[in-house]
Amino acid sequence: MKVSERMRVVDADDESLRRLTHEHLKVFAKFTSENCDICEQLAPPFTKFADQKPFEHVLFLRLNSDENPVAKKLMQEKVAPFFVSYCQGRILECDALTTEQEVHDMLQRLRDFVPVSA
Repeated sequence: MKVSERMRVVDADDESLRRLTHEHLKVFAKFTSENCDICEQLAPPFTKFADQKPFEHVLFLRLNSDENPVAKKLMQEKVAPFFVSYCQGRILECDALTTEQEVHDMLQRLRDFVPVSA
């Protein structure tokens, strides 16, 4: 897949999140909020990772946490964006992350995860 063919980061809502996590083998979602400084700081690295060849088979999604009660509550408690990795429609990992390295590490674990074959 050429870089020009990548969708980079797709803006989604809860409904499309459910659909996309089942349509794509691996999905990495970031729940963000407009009034979150850490969300702003992690936006460029998130986009950068989406463009990198090692993660070309991962679909990157960005969602507004205000539209998701669970993510909204977690963001209010930790004041950080909430990330979720999915494989084969199932959650592998989820957490509020505050550094580029934490985001990269979670993404790397998703990339390295070997899915169950059908």
